[in-house]
Amino acid sequence: MTYVNLDALVETDWLAANLSDPKVKVLDSSYHLPGTGRDAETEFSDRHIPGAMLFDIEDVRDRDIPLPHMLPSAEQFAAQMSTLGINDDDFVVVYDVHGVQTAPRAWWTLRAFGHDKVAVLNGGLPKWLAELRPVSDDILDREKGKFSANNPTPLVRNVDQMLSNQETREALVIDARPAGRFNGIDPEPRTGLRPGRMPGSVSLPINLLIDPTTKTLLPADEIRAALAGAGVDDTDQPMITSCGSGVAACVVSLGLYLIGNKNVPVYDGSWSEWGAREDTPIEL
Repeated sequence: MTYVNLDALVETDWLAANLSDPKVKVLDSSYHLPGTGRDAETEFSDRHIPGAMLFDIEDVRDRDIPLPHMLPSAEQFAAQMSTLGINDDDFVVVYDVHGVQTAPRAWWTLRAFGHDKVAVLNGGLPKWLAELRPVSDDILDREKGKFSANNPTPLVRNVDQMLSNQETREALVIDARPAGRFNGIDPEPRTGLRPGRMPGSVSLPINLLIDPTTKTLLPADEIRAALAGAGVDDTDQPMITSCGSGVAACVVSLGLYLIGNKNVPVYDGSWSEWGAREDTPIEL
């Protein structure tokens, strides 16, 4: 079974053939968890797809909220994308150094602000490198673009909405954290967070959606099987994705998009917010 919505992905051969198109803009959207000792900006400076700019998740955020990389205002996002040379009519390709792990956050963010001409590079930099395609250490001084952004409410959920959903159970919450963290066995990478999960949520770690060898997303039928294994038999039902800080959740939303459900919102605060509060219910 093929993907229903192919527009969310591009393959490496397509990008290689279209790198010189001035309306195709490439963004490196790599991000590393705290404690890994890796720095996305340094790695980008050393090696990236030619012509790419850095979409820094830690910079594209609301600086007034003490939670990791919460969505910024529409005005801030428009200004930052314009600085990266992105225009309203550009087709944006996002990738990361992991394969398909953090780039979906950029894909979701652009869509949340109303820019639908965006796709994830399937397999990301690992597949690009495995095919011996060119990389560069040149940092472009790209001409400023003209980017517009809408308020991102339809694809975003906040803590009040999540608390309300606890009462109604209108939407199924899919948690993309590793199973050990979902079950409250393994520690969270951020300090001060309670262990456990949202009552009624189901577990779908993102490694179950990615081919471990090619780092590409699994075929549609295998994505459906992974969802079914997590207890999601109806992929058209209302759902919300969550994770540690709103990054991995976007991988699950991307998987659901590819197999037909285009509008699965992400809980932006995710466990960094839910696990830090005292008024949010938790189960183990």
